[in-house]
Amino acid sequence: MFKKILVANRGEIAIRAMRAAVELGARTVAVFPYEDRNSVHRLKADEAYQIGEEGHPVRAYLDVSEIIRVAKESGADAIYPGYGFLSENPDLARAAAEAGITFIGPPTKVLEMAGNKVIAKEHAIAAGVPVLKSTPASTDLEALLAGAEEIGFPVFAKAVAGGGGRGMRRVDKKEDLRGALEEAMREADSAFGDPTMFIEQAVVRPRHIEVQILADSHGGTIHLFERDCSVQRRHQKVVEIAPAPNLDDNIRQAMYRDAIAFAKSIDYVNAGTVEFLLDTAGERKGEHVFIEMNPRIQVEHTVTEEVTDVDLVQSQMRIAYGESLDELGLRQDELKLRGAALQCRITTEDPASGFRPDTGKITTYRSPGGAGIRLDGGTVSAGAQISPHFDSMLVKMTCRGRDFASAVRRARRGLAEFRLRGVTTNIPFLQGVLDDPEFIAGDVSTAFIDERPWLVNSHRSKDRGTKILTWLADVTVNQPNGDGAGIIKPQLKLPEVDLATEAPAGSRQRLLELGPAGFASALREQKSLAVTETTFRDAHQSLLATRVRTRDLVAVMPHVARLTPELLSVEAWGGATYDVALRFLAEDPWERLASMREALPNVAIQMLLRGRNTVGYTPYPTKVTDAFVREAADTGVDIFRIFDALNDVSQMRPAIDAVLSTGTAVAEVALCYTGDLLDPKEDLYTLDYYLTLAEQIIESGAHVLAIKDMAGLLRAEAAETLVTALRERFDAPVHVHTHDTAGGQLATLLAASRAGADAVDVASAPMAGTTSQPSMSALVAALAHTERDTGISLDAVSDLEPYWEAVRHTYAPFESGLPGPTGRVYHHEIPGGQLSNLRQQAIALGLADQFETIENLYAAANKMLGRPPKVTPSSKVVGDLALALAAANADPAGFEENPDKYDIPDSVIGFMAGELGELPGGWPEPFRTKVLKGRNVKIGVEEISADDQAALDGEPNDRRSALNRLLFAGPTQIFETARETYGDLSQLDSTDYLYGIQQGKEHVVEIEKGVQLFVGLEAIGEADEKGIRTVMATLNGQLRPVFVRDHSIKVDSTATEKADASKPGHVAAPFSGVVTLQVEEGASVEAGQAVASIEAMKMEAAITASVAGTVKRLAIPKTQQVDAGDLLVEIEPS
Repeated sequence: MFKKILVANRGEIAIRAMRAAVELGARTVAVFPYEDRNSVHRLKADEAYQIGEEGHPVRAYLDVSEIIRVAKESGADAIYPGYGFLSENPDLARAAAEAGITFIGPPTKVLEMAGNKVIAKEHAIAAGVPVLKSTPASTDLEALLAGAEEIGFPVFAKAVAGGGGRGMRRVDKKEDLRGALEEAMREADSAFGDPTMFIEQAVVRPRHIEVQILADSHGGTIHLFERDCSVQRRHQKVVEIAPAPNLDDNIRQAMYRDAIAFAKSIDYVNAGTVEFLLDTAGERKGEHVFIEMNPRIQVEHTVTEEVTDVDLVQSQMRIAYGESLDELGLRQDELKLRGAALQCRITTEDPASGFRPDTGKITTYRSPGGAGIRLDGGTVSAGAQISPHFDSMLVKMTCRGRDFASAVRRARRGLAEFRLRGVTTNIPFLQGVLDDPEFIAGDVSTAFIDERPWLVNSHRSKDRGTKILTWLADVTVNQPNGDGAGIIKPQLKLPEVDLATEAPAGSRQRLLELGPAGFASALREQKSLAVTETTFRDAHQSLLATRVRTRDLVAVMPHVARLTPELLSVEAWGGATYDVALRFLAEDPWERLASMREALPNVAIQMLLRGRNTVGYTPYPTKVTDAFVREAADTGVDIFRIFDALNDVSQMRPAIDAVLSTGTAVAEVALCYTGDLLDPKEDLYTLDYYLTLAEQIIESGAHVLAIKDMAGLLRAEAAETLVTALRERFDAPVHVHTHDTAGGQLATLLAASRAGADAVDVASAPMAGTTSQPSMSALVAALAHTERDTGISLDAVSDLEPYWEAVRHTYAPFESGLPGPTGRVYHHEIPGGQLSNLRQQAIALGLADQFETIENLYAAANKMLGRPPKVTPSSKVVGDLALALAAANADPAGFEENPDKYDIPDSVIGFMAGELGELPGGWPEPFRTKVLKGRNVKIGVEEISADDQAALDGEPNDRRSALNRLLFAGPTQIFETARETYGDLSQLDSTDYLYGIQQGKEHVVEIEKGVQLFVGLEAIGEADEKGIRTVMATLNGQLRPVFVRDHSIKVDSTATEKADASKPGHVAAPFSGVVTLQVEEGASVEAGQAVASIEAMKMEAAITASVAGTVKRLAIPKTQQVDAGDLLVEIEPS
């Protein structure tokens, strides 16, 4: 046997050859260019030598003289070429022979013949092997076109020197041939330096079947059965199977005979593959034709090894050494098939992006194993850098079973076991292929993948661990909310309650039993004051910018269900929680509602509904309102508090009707309170105004009448007056909602209670006061042992307060409430939630120290706009105008007189045009006319598409997605992007979500029931020149590097210039690789002339000019790493 074998290749096949050599007792020599110095094949070899020049790694492996130099220097007595690179190059075989070194492969004359498809075809005809009709090889376009006419369509246009799918086109129609030929000729000329083409008859729905040949130098030739390579993309194999499933034995035997006949006719020696196409449809169904012979080992040789127990690579080496097949123990009549095997090529290609090869660092690698699974890898390990220079294949997985079905099952299991992170792979695509029923049945053809375009998006990897870790690492490095020092998990403060006991029946059971009307009647008849808790929505909207996450709301709900089951309802959904969840928390509001319903089975859940607009701002047809209300009721809402910002009952009517039509939900309709009805000078929002409005509400079918005091303007005496008057005139229950901005609203609730109000809104004490609602414990204590005792345990309410206090500490960065009460609210009338937000906006405008200026401008804007009730969205219009006045440093009187001299917010223009409806006090003139002058404002109902309507009528998930998109298109896009990037972040503890992970602490993330991730932080590296830090984390005990941009570091970076496809003079990089320019500025070039070369994916190719002209400029240095689409050269067309 050879003493020392040089392997003239890299990666997987190099390692495969070295393993075979070691088993045969030979030493091994590796070659590598500078860029490939970390490749595993270098480490596997006994000796390794650098070849080529830095910057041209592919060229190094193609350099015959370098390979021979190292072979001589190292004392190698044989060269193993593998596949790709120089494996079919007769120059290497010739040079090796001249140097007295054995080339492990066929003789030089065979390489020269087999590499030329036309000569190979002539030999096949002489040997009696069936071939396809074809034309003579030519560069004469017209002769090729004429030849195609004689053959008939469909045809293939093929480059004589082609390979790997390059220089090949299938053409189905005559009129497409000329363009396809021109394109293929240019490609072949660039890739191989030879544009010679021939036309060949195309087979109908062909299977690609190849026969493995082994031949010795003593005249012995055998076959090792066949492989089915039909599953391919752009003529490159994806999955290979041995033996071919569902193949008629007569056809199989005929292929064996033809393969051996062809190999003998050319005096073939060593391992090779004879390839056939088999018609599976049409007139020639069942007939096979010769395509070519590959004079080398194939990538897919492993499947043959698995079903024959023959080591093909060792056989190559032993045959090259001069041994006969008999000496190898290989006799045709003794060879037997054992089961079935299939091979999947795991690559860094991204199926969803046109199979573009990905590059980067492999951060995690876990491979499958067990019976019947074989892995052949060469570049794959945690920390390995995947470069654009070489083939995108990472590892080959070959799976064996007793039959084809068993092999497929094993392969599916193997693919599922892979954990490969850091680069995109084709594993999900392969899973889609192997799950296809026709593949499982063995019904495949070369069109298999093309006929299934959906496979590229199938089986998308969840990669939940990596996504969540990416978020945690980003937050840990950038600390957008501070470091979280001293913050504890709020759940530690939950009171001890036996959650195993069933929650007692509450308002929800009462509603289910009595129905909405009966529920309202029962509420009206009860003596005790009913209580709605707003901690779950309006309280944190007013104090914490609506940032409290689902996790922290749901965690306490089982305790609320058991400690305070006497609650009338929990206000927990709707309003700003909907869009903030999507925009800022990466949470789906529908998932929040469903989770809350499950956690709180006994207390009614209440939501805030903005009339026909539901939770959005866009007026849609009533079918959107109907779909929203139906879905909300089905998911968990029991009570809908419906309001309109301008108290227009006609705008609320669609929502009221939608709620009534459910037959299960309560329609609580609100009159929005503003002004002071006790003031003798009040001429708009008087008691009569509210009573008239209440009458319209009752006539609309409302079950409950609500007073919605958004700014906390409802004083105690006014509340008593208003509630008394409502009690005298209407039988419907009255529900009072206010904000404690001035600090006196507990008195208002008690006054309302005395006057006969049936229910009031309060919040847990740590989340109460100022812009939130009055304190629940204060109300419960105030009414204890009185006729209107709430029936709620003061101890139970108090026991829940430490939890909410811890929650408020957790969300401290979002604190936007007032430090204390303010009586200025009676002057500016800013609603509670908006008052908090305006403070943040004032900071952004640099007016943090002059907030009273904003308050005064708000009051002026309110007057200017006609004193509308200030509730979302009308309050936003007033706020927008106030901020515009502040930003422009405008005098309100001057603005009102000449609004055309200023930039007017769009919301103000729309408001004045009637976007939100009619003002209770009429339009402010002449201000309105001046604002609208010269403007054509489109108002009215926004129609929806047929697709959206179909989604609204479809399954719940489709309906929810459509509603999110229709109501909040922008926030929904943000949410979907976040879900795609980081996964479901609602599974994280809030301390981890907001503040990141800490060294020395194990963080647990439960991503689904029974599935946990254990995350730790090891170290954070220094930032590189791009501001990227490497965060060394652990995920389930394994080190996992995460790369995070540190936003505190300013980085000067130049964006890479991209070529403009619309400009013919722009020459772009066709794919990622190293480009070397071959022209200078000012040089004249012809169309088709090479202006640069690119090295990537195991080849070096020319990049040509598409137009003739003068080189205007060079967009990159002479040699540079580039990405696909980067501009290389700009040519001024002549």
